[in-house]
Amino acid sequence: MMPIQPNVILPRRLPPRPGPAIRVSPLLLEAAARDGEAALRQLNTSTTGLTEEEARRRLEEFGPNVVAQEHRFGKLRLLGTALVNPLVILLLVLAVLSFLTDDIPGAIVMLCMVFLGVVLRFVQEARADAAAAKLKAMISVTATVLRDGQTREVPLGQLVPGDVVQLAAGDMIPADLRLLSCKDLFVTQASLTGESFPVEKFDAREDNPSRSPLELRDICFLGTSVESGAAQGVIVATGLKTYLGSMASAIVQAGGETSFDRGVRQFTWLMIRFILVMVPLVFLINGLTKHDWKEAFFFALAVAVGLTPEMLPMI
Repeated sequence: MMPIQPNVILPRRLPPRPGPAIRVSPLLLEAAARDGEAALRQLNTSTTGLTEEEARRRLEEFGPNVVAQEHRFGKLRLLGTALVNPLVILLLVLAVLSFLTDDIPGAIVMLCMVFLGVVLRFVQEARADAAAAKLKAMISVTATVLRDGQTREVPLGQLVPGDVVQLAAGDMIPADLRLLSCKDLFVTQASLTGESFPVEKFDAREDNPSRSPLELRDICFLGTSVESGAAQGVIVATGLKTYLGSMASAIVQAGGETSFDRGVRQFTWLMIRFILVMVPLVFLINGLTKHDWKEAFFFALAVAVGLTPEMLPMI
């Protein structure tokens, strides 16, 4: 008896498609290998921070300090998404067939079902989108920054490379930065590394080039937070140039279908395939047994309508 070769029977697993690269800014790695004064010179700044004029110029050059995010869809796009649904299209086809066969009441009922499903889904998605936008507008995070030698609170979106920021316990790291001075600084990096324990950071130059970028002791990353201690640092990378920005951009580019959306889509196509198989069988069996093909057609049409989950597009 010949031995069974698994690779003959089982399909080979295809290698995963490579996703967008997630990387640390090269300028950040260079700053980590230099002392604090050299890092300041690299960014053309000083311990007193940037001037307001220079900060505005750099904001125009580097863009706002925001990570990648999905674009909000307009009302017409939401309405189009609600309309372009396999079940909605199926019900419209059944309604047209009902009109062509003079079944006006049935066609009107199906059109009412389509209208209710589309309107309810559109209203739900529009309300959810508006609620998310309002919640985001309510959240205003600032950082303590030195500008013109004076400390002031600046929104995170207006931070630029070269800004000197002050950190204290409970603060969120506003961008990828190089520490200039610190005292008993412990940073929580669970959002990036999954490590639950805080990591101690130092302002001394990193002397181990083989260390992982996320383990650099003189670097703090956007998205982490100060557990305890105090520090001062200079921002090296903002927005999409940060590690978190690169990660968020890769997630957005990879596609945003959730498990729930995938399950609804799979169930929708399962029902459509079931309808495409059952309805012709019901039509043929009814027509062959009763020899009334018109009545068989109406019965098959009723079966198709009954099997269609009309309110599923609303979910």
